[in-house]
Amino acid sequence: MSEGPFSGQVALVTGASRGIGAATAEALAKAGAHVVLTGRDTKRLEEIEERIFQAGGNATIAPVDLAEPDGIARLATAISQRWKALDMLVINAAVLPELTSVQDISQRAFNQALTVNVLATQSLIANFDPMLRRSADPRVIGVTSSVGAQPRAFWGAYGATKAAFDVLLDCYAQETRNVSKLRVAIVNPGATRTAMRARAYPGEDPASVKAPEVVAERLVSLLAEPFASGHRESVN
Repeated sequence: MSEGPFSGQVALVTGASRGIGAATAEALAKAGAHVVLTGRDTKRLEEIEERIFQAGGNATIAPVDLAEPDGIARLATAISQRWKALDMLVINAAVLPELTSVQDISQRAFNQALTVNVLATQSLIANFDPMLRRSADPRVIGVTSSVGAQPRAFWGAYGATKAAFDVLLDCYAQETRNVSKLRVAIVNPGATRTAMRARAYPGEDPASVKAPEVVAERLVSLLAEPFASGHRESVN
């Protein structure tokens, strides 16, 4: 078993097949956590799992489409059958709709983003709250975007979903702050070298923005700190 500050703890990372999610999963495993990797791309999840094993860590893949009805409930049932408690939940998966003016937003694409970025977030909280409360030190981190708090032209669809994402997590932090040990943080990773970033900024030099590992390092450090519930920060 991998030793480290999170030895004996269980972490669930959504969107763990690539980018910030994959880097965070690997960093958590390196710090000793048993990481449950979720995402839609089974092959990619298996590759991340193998890298974790090769580095001496522990992981389990749990492929799931967060937009699929009852997918999160089935995931929670499967995880709760193996572990009594969940110590860390990193809500990272997100969908970026096409950047366009508000009047031209595709309803289909907007519905998909609302489902994954907002409805799935509430479902993750609802289904994993019992397991989190059984942890001695339960922590939730939501990975957000600056466009949720600071609206930007042509980012209306994505920004609206991230604004709702932030509100859900902030309310959850307030509701649990005085009645449980659970702590919630909202982190804006800032400009990061991901596939989503490349889609949004196709002309940008990827080398000009930070690697996902930089964000992952900060997320893992934050999870080890006694941050106050409702904490917000940006990774610069």
